[in-house]
Amino acid sequence: MNINQNIKVAVDAIVFGYTDNKLSILLIKQKYGVLKDKWALVGGFVKDNEALIDAVNRELTEETGINVSYLEQLYTFGDNVARDPRFHVISVAYFALVNSTSLILVPDTDAEDAKWFAIDEIPELAFDHQLIIDTAISRLKNKLSYQPIGFDLLPKEFPFSDLENLYCTILQREIDRRNFRKKILSFGFVEETKKFGTKKNGRPAKLFKFNKQKYNKLTKEGFIFEINFA
Repeated sequence: MNINQNIKVAVDAIVFGYTDNKLSILLIKQKYGVLKDKWALVGGFVKDNEALIDAVNRELTEETGINVSYLEQLYTFGDNVARDPRFHVISVAYFALVNSTSLILVPDTDAEDAKWFAIDEIPELAFDHQLIIDTAISRLKNKLSYQPIGFDLLPKEFPFSDLENLYCTILQREIDRRNFRKKILSFGFVEETKKFGTKKNGRPAKLFKFNKQKYNKLTKEGFIFEINFA
């Protein structure tokens, strides 16, 4: 049976950052076309003979000037055939967690601007990108409840309270902090340093760091991580 097909394949990147106890999303402003000046996720069409992961990394570099060390495939969006007003487009979405405070954004190609938005301050978006973001946030919450993956959002060294606050922010619930601290430290992939953070009021807090090698070893061996809520 002959089937005529005129479908384009795109990639979109949901890049999460974390600043001032707020989870944020990286967006770009469209420079051209019918959706000019609309905010959207970083993304674009996949080139012929280009791998999906190469395409999403290329778009991140071209539109925002950043490189992301790890991207996880989220979902394929295409059930709504009118999701793009220009063509029939299927988009493969990826999400990443980054320390947004250490990145310098440089918008280029078809991006007029690039900016971080707190998840409760996201403007009206192009295409079905709000649906994609909602799906990514749901995945992130689910993963955090059984796998400690939030360390990429923090600086290399951080007060333990920052890790606790990060989890409360993403899960939108208060956790049992005493139990959380005890459980995290028992695994050994969060290590206490000899350094102290700066604090305007009160005693400076000890700084901790994430040991990725220990974490990867435990992940391969398999371990149970559950969060208790207050």
